[in-house]
Amino acid sequence: MHDTALIVIDMINTYDHADAELLLPSVRETLPAVRRLVTRAREAGIEVIYVNDNFGRWRSHHDELLDTALRSPHADLVEPIRPDDDSLFVVKARHSIFYQTPLEYLLGQHGISRIILCGQVTEQCVLYSALDAHIRHLTVAVPHDAVAHIHGDLADAALRMMERNMNVEICSTDDVRLKQDS
Repeated sequence: MHDTALIVIDMINTYDHADAELLLPSVRETLPAVRRLVTRAREAGIEVIYVNDNFGRWRSHHDELLDTALRSPHADLVEPIRPDDDSLFVVKARHSIFYQTPLEYLLGQHGISRIILCGQVTEQCVLYSALDAHIRHLTVAVPHDAVAHIHGDLADAALRMMERNMNVEICSTDDVRLKQDS
């Protein structure tokens, strides 16, 4: 059992929202890094947990959300990093991965004290999730090249805030440690 989990935030997406046109170029740029990170985590036996918006579809479950995204015009952004049979999936309704979700309990059940965050959006869901992890005394890493943004300047500021105010390890996908130092 490892003490680290990779959390993939909001990457199961149809990109049918107001900021999609601003977000899509950044998603396309970060997708190879997210894919490498997911592959590395799976190969290392690190828990991969997808935490995803439900897009207001309260009767949906994770398979339906995935199927909808895979039928969307942007399925090419979902297919390369789709959950496998060993992935865990948590549905959220707001920005933070912790807000009214069972994630904190799940992490405790798996003995996870360190999380690596990737996905979208750096200046929103990633930032708020890093703060919520910090106040839960979790160790957090965010590979800067594996998080997509809507506004680059705000994303840069969010990464600086995470590093400075929350002691988040900001690194590259290739340099992120998959296991916590003992």
